[in-house]
Amino acid sequence: MVQSRQLRINGETKAVDAPDDMPLLWVLRDVLGLTGTKFGCGIAQCGACTVHIDGKPVRSCLLPVSAVGDRAVTTIEGLGATSAGAKVQKAWLDLEVVQCGYCQSGQLMSAAALLAAIPTPDDSDINAAMSGNICRCGTYVRIRAAIKRAAGEVAA
Repeated sequence: MVQSRQLRINGETKAVDAPDDMPLLWVLRDVLGLTGTKFGCGIAQCGACTVHIDGKPVRSCLLPVSAVGDRAVTTIEGLGATSAGAKVQKAWLDLEVVQCGYCQSGQLMSAAALLAAIPTPDDSDINAAMSGNICRCGTYVRIRAAIKRAAGEVAA
């Protein structure tokens, strides 16, 4: 059964009509037209669908929209409005991290959440935060360098 609900997406309240069990990913993409968040594996293993719920990275492909409640959702479209998100986006561009780009919205979301929680992460922090994000093009070295650049560990 379709339910009407209000979601806080990227700082704005959006009215959404969707079944309780519809994954947040499909609400974002199909109902709201926010297509930056990608569908990858559908089993929360690849990280392409990563968004923030109250600043924490979550996989939106399995999260039912009914579980969001009144918590704030940030997608790749709203990431640049956060301090960590803007730094990560700039570092990604400066170091030309993106190759095919498909996984990158999830990579950026995970990296920004890491830097918001740990402003100067070490390699083990980066490994832990990024371990659930798969890049088929293998840009892991550039991703790590961009996270370090965004953290201020590498001269700009």
